[in-house]
Amino acid sequence: MAERGRSGWPLAVALCLALAPAGVGAQDAVEAPLAIESLLLDGAAAGSRLIVVGERGHILVSADGGASWTQARVPVRALLTAVHMHDERTGWAVGHDAAILRTGDGGSTWRMVHHAPEEERPLLDIWFRDERTGFAVGAYGYFLATEDGGDTWTSRTIGEDDFHLNALVPAGSQRLFIAAEAGVVYRSDDGGETWRKLPSPYAGSWFGALALDEDEVLLMGLRGHLFRSGDAGESWTRVPTGINATLTDAVRLQSGAMLITGLEGTLLSSRDGGRSVSFTRLPSRQGISAALPLADGGVLLIGEFGVRRLSRDG
Repeated sequence: MAERGRSGWPLAVALCLALAPAGVGAQDAVEAPLAIESLLLDGAAAGSRLIVVGERGHILVSADGGASWTQARVPVRALLTAVHMHDERTGWAVGHDAAILRTGDGGSTWRMVHHAPEEERPLLDIWFRDERTGFAVGAYGYFLATEDGGDTWTSRTIGEDDFHLNALVPAGSQRLFIAAEAGVVYRSDDGGETWRKLPSPYAGSWFGALALDEDEVLLMGLRGHLFRSGDAGESWTRVPTGINATLTDAVRLQSGAMLITGLEGTLLSSRDGGRSVSFTRLPSRQGISAALPLADGGVLLIGEFGVRRLSRDG
C-alpha cells in the first residue's frame, strides 16, 4: 500500500504569499483552461479518482490516472494548500482565509464549511480519522477540531508558542505527528486529544513528515535537512542528502521505495527505509510541493508546474 507525508506550505511561501493575501472573500473560483498548469500544492486519491488543489481556489479531478483533468466547482478563490480524502466520495480541502471545503461526490463539487478571513491565519493541512472526527492545522499555532464531519469547528491550543503548524501526519491508530516551524515537532498518542513537544535535532522549520509505522518516522525541512527516528521521535538520526534545497513531502510507493520531494526540482529516493537517499532533480528545477503514488506504480508530482507524471521507471 502506498503511503504519503503531507506538506505544500513551503512552496506557497517561496512562490506566492505576496500574490495570495488573506481576505480575498468567498467568491467562486474562476474556471481556467490552464488551471492544471498553474501552481498546485497538494493531492489525494479518492478510489480511482485523483484530486489536486492550488492557487485561486483551483481544484481539479482526474478519473483516468492523471491523463486528463476537469476543474471542480469551488466556492472560494483563496489559495488552497492541502486536501484529504477519507473515502471515494468524502473529503476536505483547506487554505487561505481559514477556508475549509467539503465534498461528498468524489471532488466534483465542494461547499464551504469554515471561512474566517478575519483570523488572517491560513490553514496548511487537514486530516480526518473517520467521517466525523478531524483536525485542521495552520499558521501561528492555528488548530481546529471537528466531531461532526466539519459542520462545526472548535479552536484548540496545543503549545505555548504560536509556531506555524505545517504538516499533520498519522502514524497508526492513535498516534499523530505535527511538523512545525522553529524546529518544533509535536506528537499525540491519544488520537489528537493531547500533544507533547518532542526533542528536535534542528532549529529550522520542518515542512513534512512520513510515518513508516507507529515508531518509525521521517522528518524533512529547510536546507535539505532530513532526519529519521525509530522511537516515535524521542531521538533522531540525520540522513545525509548532500543538498541545500528545502524538502517538502515524502511518499512510500507500492514497491516499498520512498520518494522525497523538494524545491529546485529536488527528488530523493530511498530503498532502505529512509536510512540513505540518492539525489536527482527535474531538468526545469521547478519546485515540487507534493507527490501522489499512482495505481500503476508511477507517481504524480505536484508543484510550480501543475502536475507531472513519473512512470514506474522514472
